[in-house]
Amino acid sequence: MTRRPAVHTETLLALAAVFMLLAGNGPWWRAALAQRPWSDPGTWVFAGAVFVTLACFYFAFTALLATRHTVKPLLALLLVLTAFASYFMERYAVYLDRPMIRNVFATNPKEAGELLGFRLAWHVFLFGVLPSAVIAWLRVAQRPWKRAVAVRLGFVAGAIALGTASLVLVFADAASLMRKNREMRWLITPGNIVAAVAAETFATNVAAGPKLPIAPDAKRDAAPGQRPMLFVLVVGETARAQNFSLNGYARETDPELKRRNVINFPDATACGTSTEVSLPCMFSAFGRSNYDERKILSHESVLHVLARAGVGVLWRDNQSGCKGVCEGLPQQQFEGFDEVLLDGMDRVLRDAKGNLLVVMHQLGSHGPAYYRRYPPAFARFLPACGTDELRQCPDAEIVNAYDNTILYSDHVLGRLIDWLAAQKTHDTGMLYVSDHGESLGESGLYLHGVPYAIAPAVQTRVPFVVWLSPALQQDAGIDDGCLRRRAQKAVSHDHLFHTLLGIFSVRTKAYEPALDVFAGCRTKRSN
Repeated sequence: MTRRPAVHTETLLALAAVFMLLAGNGPWWRAALAQRPWSDPGTWVFAGAVFVTLACFYFAFTALLATRHTVKPLLALLLVLTAFASYFMERYAVYLDRPMIRNVFATNPKEAGELLGFRLAWHVFLFGVLPSAVIAWLRVAQRPWKRAVAVRLGFVAGAIALGTASLVLVFADAASLMRKNREMRWLITPGNIVAAVAAETFATNVAAGPKLPIAPDAKRDAAPGQRPMLFVLVVGETARAQNFSLNGYARETDPELKRRNVINFPDATACGTSTEVSLPCMFSAFGRSNYDERKILSHESVLHVLARAGVGVLWRDNQSGCKGVCEGLPQQQFEGFDEVLLDGMDRVLRDAKGNLLVVMHQLGSHGPAYYRRYPPAFARFLPACGTDELRQCPDAEIVNAYDNTILYSDHVLGRLIDWLAAQKTHDTGMLYVSDHGESLGESGLYLHGVPYAIAPAVQTRVPFVVWLSPALQQDAGIDDGCLRRRAQKAVSHDHLFHTLLGIFSVRTKAYEPALDVFAGCRTKRSN
């Protein structure tokens, strides 16, 4: 048998760094060189210097961790991670920052299965498994340990020196590029994964433990003799405002809501571009305007404040959980089309003691398998993309499938409103708002999760719809005409915390009337 070639650890590390930069960083190179003509010699100098810098720094980092015994599993891990990352960055134009990594950790097996397939398996085999197998086949040459340490330190020092010199050569150009496009650093693989995982681990440790209290002075200021209230907050999933006919979309995607005389807020923005960011943020007192992730994750949500003030709270979930928002509060988990969230509501109301807030967390328009989010009867816009591989479908078919999900959500909301309107023992109301939007191929982007600073409007603008029963409007003193005029002004997820406090007449110093969408339209003062 031919003897396997022997190579030193440093050689393996250098070859792996070059391979990962060339095979796994297409989105980074396209972004970095987008405005540079290849006919300009300066483009070649810039590309070469940046390549050498990144290769040297990758080499130095891995050289500090790798030994003769660990180099093969370390490189196999990095190569497979790079292959996975490059596949999703190439196909969906995602940025692998910390919120996206948090999404990955929070994805349940069913959602993950929709993203897997033959194309992913082939890509990972070709760019992750196969090079790892080549590395496994090679023998690692030995050196006496003292010489090995000296050689390794020499290589690390040389790599850092060469990388620094290359960076200095184009520093002004590179610094300008990164200042103007800070999010581009999340395209450099596998450094983006390592940095994001490390940051997420630190943030998780900081947020662990009991929730810190918010609004400990919260008390409900109820009017004598007033009927108890049932308010349903429907948290939509991945529904973008642009595809709602309530907001001027050419297709009729909201016929049921229109028939029920809802109050639509056409200019509403989300706190984030992913569920992992938006859900905790929209229920927090900090919001987007005072965004502090550690504070948001470590403090109570508005649901805890309401519960402490005597309002019953129930979280009904058809998704991947409440992300800590409902921690310690009653929860129910469902699976199926979103109409399942309406099941058992008669029993919920019978068991309620006093005022009750029910949160319904929808599966909604969660991609990429839009075609699985609605029953066949709602496949009205055809032909609809019928695969998880969105790039296999024309954009028009992707939009058709997505619009069918909006049509189905409209049906579910219509049924909910009808049920609320039929209740005689409670004042009833509903607020529907999505956690974030979605890209459907615009500018080559799919799904969501683009860093907020550069996210397109389709990922940040969300539907925000209110329905109030006549009895609730009367008892809460809310003027319908005034509220419809108020709805033409901008709102955001930041309004949710204070709007929920306001509708349940909860008095606390944390309450800000300016962020309560009902406050300016009350003929009775409730806070």
